[in-house]
Amino acid sequence: MLLKDARLAIATLSAAALLVGCAEPVEKVDDKAKSGEKTKITVYPSEPEAKVDEINKAFQEKNPNIEVEVFRAGTGDLNARIESEKKTGKIGADILWAADAPTFETYAKAGDLAKLDNLDTKAVIDDAKDPNNFYVGTRIIPTVIAYNTKEITEAPGSWKDLTDPKFLDKLVLPDPAVSGAAAFNASAWKNDSALGEEFVKGLGANKPMIAKSNGPASQEIASGSRPVGIVVDYLVRDLAVKGSPVAVSYPKEGAPFITEPAGIFKTSDKQEAATKYLEFLISKEGQELAVKQNYLPVREDAGAPKDAPKLNDIALMDQDLEKITADKKAAVAAFQEAMK
Repeated sequence: MLLKDARLAIATLSAAALLVGCAEPVEKVDDKAKSGEKTKITVYPSEPEAKVDEINKAFQEKNPNIEVEVFRAGTGDLNARIESEKKTGKIGADILWAADAPTFETYAKAGDLAKLDNLDTKAVIDDAKDPNNFYVGTRIIPTVIAYNTKEITEAPGSWKDLTDPKFLDKLVLPDPAVSGAAAFNASAWKNDSALGEEFVKGLGANKPMIAKSNGPASQEIASGSRPVGIVVDYLVRDLAVKGSPVAVSYPKEGAPFITEPAGIFKTSDKQEAATKYLEFLISKEGQELAVKQNYLPVREDAGAPKDAPKLNDIALMDQDLEKITADKKAAVAAFQEAMK
């Protein structure tokens, strides 16, 4: 009997050792540093490339033992890449840093995101936090009405103003199939009681140009070829600083806003290094850099961009995130139909 028990114990220990040996190792930053090696993390951002480069430079100066590799694309293209990677093997990124919370809600529901249990988010405003702790917002980015000050003498003051026939062939909008912010807006408008599908159809009646994303849309406004458009606010500030004749109008019904969340994929074996990256994004230093990049911060101690209103002074749309997430696909389809 004793011999049988001993054999059973040995077999159990051997099986456990085999399982441990087969498990994918989790890289420790400190262990890598001691050996003189760097831990490499891969980030999939939808953030403009130049801004990502600035962030990564500042991060790596503080964390010289972590190397950051980037694959930058629009949120729609990132989602397509991730879905393809999931089907063929493993997600290639450690971190997703993209436009809108519904994208992250979808990945969290699918079990793709790791819980951010080791990330301190106390200083982050509530509007940028996920109550389930799968992702955290890194900027507040309202979508606004932008206009060319040389071509437009009276700024539109509301979303409904854009359905006025006087704006026929003068509008430009980003494509929700590419832009995460635009997809979010399509659902936010559709599910807003003061706007709804009638507003989207009214936009379509004015035959707007559909640009690939917010960047090209803002350029059309700046050039005057399409003097009024719907874009994220920081791009207008970027262009104004460079001398473009552009200005922002925050619509009286409220501006939909995204928080540019970041999250860590559960399949990542660089959880510690990835967490350090998110720590930097929401740190005071990281948020002050975001402010220098013309973003509204997710912390109250990081200041605000020059010539930008304080967050409390902006009328933001009352957003039902659960409804916007559930209806996003249908809302994008309705938007595209209205623009035909």
